[in-house]
Amino acid sequence: MTPNSALPTLGTLDTLGTSHFEPLIITYCCYWCSYTAADLAGTSRTQYPPNTRMIRVQCSGMVHPNLVIDALTNGADGVLMCGCHEGDCHYREGNLRAKARADAIAMMLEDFNLEPERYRLEWVSASEGPRFAQVATEMVEQVKKVGPSPYK
Repeated sequence: MTPNSALPTLGTLDTLGTSHFEPLIITYCCYWCSYTAADLAGTSRTQYPPNTRMIRVQCSGMVHPNLVIDALTNGADGVLMCGCHEGDCHYREGNLRAKARADAIAMMLEDFNLEPERYRLEWVSASEGPRFAQVATEMVEQVKKVGPSPYK
């Protein structure tokens, strides 16, 4: 038994010694738009929670639903998928594939007894740094309300 084993495994302790839940959000960002928007948010010093772990993908349509479910069943509290606006995909219809897969993900969440609020699909273009920060902040707040993943 280590000295830190008495600390809660989720979140941190606040100044009163009570547990404070901070969710871990896995964010899949398309290379051409959403990842660039996240970069713009950073270079513009637009604040958003540090709870997100960004994974750059070539296209949001290339993210298989199993990757979302694997993230949620292996410790992530939520998954945010960001892609190009409809009609602006560099791979023609990749974002439409992501949109279609969102329905499959919703059914899979139900099968795994996970709340639908743990997954979110958003369109964020390269010039929308502040919008990316807003979406990331909203996702963190949404998952805080749902609580820690039952798979942790």
